Amino acid sequence: MNKVIPLLKNSRWARWAVLLCLSLVMFASYFFDDQFTTISHIFKNPEILDLSWTSGDYGMYGGAYSLLCVWGGLIICGMLLDKWGVRVTGTLFVLLMVGGAAMVMYGISESFHNSGMYQVVARAFDKPSLALAYAGCAVFGLGSEIAGVGVTRSIAKWFRGKEMALAMGLQLSLARLGTATALIIVPRIVSLNDTYIPFSETSKPALVGFILLMCGLIVWAVFLAFDKKLDNQTAEEALRNAEPVKKEDKFKFSDIFKVLGNRHFILISLLCVFFYACIISFRRFATSIIIPRFDIESDIASLMVSLIPFTTMIFTPIFGSLVDIRGKATRWMILGSFLVLISHLIIGFAPGIPVFGYLGIAILGIGYSLVPAAMWPSVPKVIPDKNLGTAYSLIYWIQNMGMLLVPIVVGQIIERNIDDEIRAAVQAEYLFIGLALVAIAVSFILSRSSDRHPHLQLDVPNKVKKAAK
Repeated sequence: MNKVIPLLKNSRWARWAVLLCLSLVMFASYFFDDQFTTISHIFKNPEILDLSWTSGDYGMYGGAYSLLCVWGGLIICGMLLDKWGVRVTGTLFVLLMVGGAAMVMYGISESFHNSGMYQVVARAFDKPSLALAYAGCAVFGLGSEIAGVGVTRSIAKWFRGKEMALAMGLQLSLARLGTATALIIVPRIVSLNDTYIPFSETSKPALVGFILLMCGLIVWAVFLAFDKKLDNQTAEEALRNAEPVKKEDKFKFSDIFKVLGNRHFILISLLCVFFYACIISFRRFATSIIIPRFDIESDIASLMVSLIPFTTMIFTPIFGSLVDIRGKATRWMILGSFLVLISHLIIGFAPGIPVFGYLGIAILGIGYSLVPAAMWPSVPKVIPDKNLGTAYSLIYWIQNMGMLLVPIVVGQIIERNIDDEIRAAVQAEYLFIGLALVAIAVSFILSRSSDRHPHLQLDVPNKVKKAAK
């Protein structure tokens, strides 16, 4: 009799080890993406910066993250993910993420400013550092988003029928710890003053972020070893049971239309873009909004903004576990969208007392925990496994449309009202409130549709209960 070897994913320690590896890669990505978040107010005074970026320039840089994603990159890469698998495609785009980060790091450095390349780029662009950093951020963004798709798809593979929502929630928490680390550390490693800020200071966060990304490459290699072993075990098990080895269905172009024709997928995608635009785009300009609104110093503002990731680190796994055990995912999405609306109303219109700033940010963090904990594990319920890479890529593509446009709009709002910072903050909040209202409407429609299609089990617990003996 052949000895039965349990699949690696059925081992609790192996599942969680894989999750840790995947999460650490995204930790590094989130840190690098948020390197300027808590010092974004320095761009209101470009005359004191060697970098010489304005708030509008910073908004352009932030939008660059989504440039290649929106213009077809995510869709094409999603096809490759389903065609070549996570190990090949994911590795390519983790490397692309690191390469893009290197471009950004070099573009904002004094070394680039003093190089011959600077003079070449200056022939075509007024701000060569912005041009190179913009290109690097676009490359980094595409790599990061596809790596994120690969991570989500891998969690679905390793945790299906088990603690999937909890696992996705924990992955988001650990990734957002990267954001929290950036929010806390960056203002303390960058020396800011009111007269002069050199390249050496503004480039420090990028250097730290790049080192973290290199560490992410190492843990990605560990994940590859685990995943390869699991696939080998699956193939061996099929042979022992005299079953044909099941090969993954190859991607067909027509699969895109099948995914896009799925009503529930479209609703989840729309919720994703409007919901995330209320938070990620706000976070990029958070200090520029809350400093004038609540009359606080930049150090206090950085601590206040750090409540967003720290709150999500606590609550996302809790809500994910509730979705696994109790279900009701679409109801959590509605509640989370409402909380984001309430938070922006507080940030925009509450009395300018710091306690209201803390309250608004904390509520925003709780809303930011609720919706993703319920939303991401819902995708495998409406999309077949073979198309998950394409599906997640399409969601990220739609989401990145908002991430491309909203930072540009907010940056322009702040730049146009440079002489009235409170007015700029309130006008930016009008935009976020409008986006939150749309997110609430979409979440209601999704919940109603879930009630009419119970076979999809969108509101059914994710964790499969063991049958009683």
